[in-house]
Formats: sequence, structure tokens, C-alpha cells
Amino acid sequence: MDLALLRTFVTVHRAGSFTRAAALLGLSQPTVTSQIRTLERQLGRPLFLRQARGVTPTTIGDELAHKAAPHLDALVEISESGLDDESSPRTLHLAGPPEFTAERALPALTDLTGEEGQGFALRASFGTAEEALEGLAAGHHDLAISTARPRGALLTATPLCDEEHVLVAAPRWAEKIGADALRLKGAPALENLPVVEVHESLPFVSRYWASVFDSRPATSGTVIVPDLRAVLACASAGAGLAVLPRYLCAPALDRGAIVTLHDPAVPPLRTYFLVVRTGSLAMPHIARAHEWLQRAAGAWC
Repeated sequence: MDLALLRTFVTVHRAGSFTRAAALLGLSQPTVTSQIRTLERQLGRPLFLRQARGVTPTTIGDELAHKAAPHLDALVEISESGLDDESSPRTLHLAGPPEFTAERALPALTDLTGEEGQGFALRASFGTAEEALEGLAAGHHDLAISTARPRGALLTATPLCDEEHVLVAAPRWAEKIGADALRLKGAPALENLPVVEVHESLPFVSRYWASVFDSRPATSGTVIVPDLRAVLACASAGAGLAVLPRYLCAPALDRGAIVTLHDPAVPPLRTYFLVVRTGSLAMPHIARAHEWLQRAAGAWC
């Protein structure tokens, strides 16, 4: 059986689409379609059911993928390992949320770059979870950090770490609310206070209110800025209350630029996932970065 046909088959099986598989393989869609038809003729059985959006594997298709995929990934690992040396540097394309990627992931990966590193260049892209996962699926990135767990067989997600969200504000707002008001009244003590957020929908504040107060915030955004670091700067300057990841605002809390307004027994958490295209960990530079980030995340939690 032709290994090229099997590689195309496994890629289609993981991608769930001839079009997406063609993009990942660098082939035209008609070529992918022709190769799958050739393999189906050789086997005498259909491997996929064609649908309006993509394809669904048949039982035979699932069985073949289960048997063939691990061996193809192993062959890729063998072939790629010969390229993974100083004379043939690889480039890792990483995507993720701007704040977490800049503050956590990129510093952790710097030891794998440069003359003293282990031989790969690094390119980073910032975006939403949806943008990062779409870019990864399309082959634009090698590795994505996402707060959403992807579905389907094309992408494989590994939990990386949890971030704790805290309700903060400049000290003057804490004084205005009063030390015991929030403990006694709960969310109503915060009604009509100015809010600093990343979007008009108040995603961080709404998630905090739902988790801690079992309610919706009775307020609207006063300052909207599309970066959590800008939210922190505005909150520190006294623009209003904000909900921020603890890792991001810990230095400002330590120096007293902001204070914690509430300390719930069970703080809201958000999970980050490290996502790759299924099978791509056979590529040494992707596997190394994946392992390095997981190791670094042990100190973040």
C-alpha cells in the first residue's frame, strides 16, 4: 500500500475535510480526492461518507486510521529527527492570547532559541482562542495556547495550567465601598461602580459575578481596552474595578497599586490548553516546545 496515500488518508481523517487536508498537505483538493478514491478502490471499501460540510469516516475508515496513524507518525518522527540539528534550524510558530503568551509562554521558550539554545527560531501571533485554533487547524501555526478545548480529531489539547481571577481596584475604591460592605451585601455593594474591561460584553466581570455571586453585574463598562495589561494600568490609575488573572496583577497587588476587593472561598479559575495538530508532536521542535511549556507551567500554578 502506497505510504503517500495513507498519509493523505490519515490527514483527511483528522481534518474531517478534503479541503482542510489539502491545505495541510500542500496539495490541491482534486489531488486529495483522487488519492482517497485510489485508496478506496485498492481496499474495495468506502473510507469516508461525503457530506455537505466535510466528510465522516466509515467504520472501515476509523479502523484503518487507528491502525495506520501511529506508524505514520513514527515514520515522520524518524525522518524529521535527522533534520533537527544546528545546520538545519526549524521555526516554531506559536499562537495564543497576547497577555498570557507575552508574560508566560514566550519567556519560557527563550532558552530554546539563540546560540545557547537548541536550534529553533520562534514566531508568535496573538489572537482570540477561536483565531488561534483556526490558524492551527489551517497549518499557519505549530502550537496554540487556548482557553477553549477544541473538538474533533484534527487537534489535540493538553491542559496546561489554571489561572485564578481576582476582583481588584485602586485603594480609593476599596475605601469608598468599605471593608465589610461586600462581605455583608455581596454584589449589590458594587452596583453602579465604574468597570474596566476588554469588551463591552464584560466577559471577565460577568464570569466572576456568575461564579462568585450567582448573578449578573448590574453595571456597564466605563473603560473598554482590548488588552488585560491596559485594563490593569487603568484600574491602577483609579478608573474602576476590574477582574484580572492573578499572575498578571500580582506585582501591582504587592506594591499596593491595587487591592483585592473580595476573597471568595472558591476563586474563579480558567484553564489554558496547549493545542497541536494531531500527530505533529512527531516533529522534534514542536515536541520540545510542547514539553518545555508543560514543564514551565508547573511553576505557574
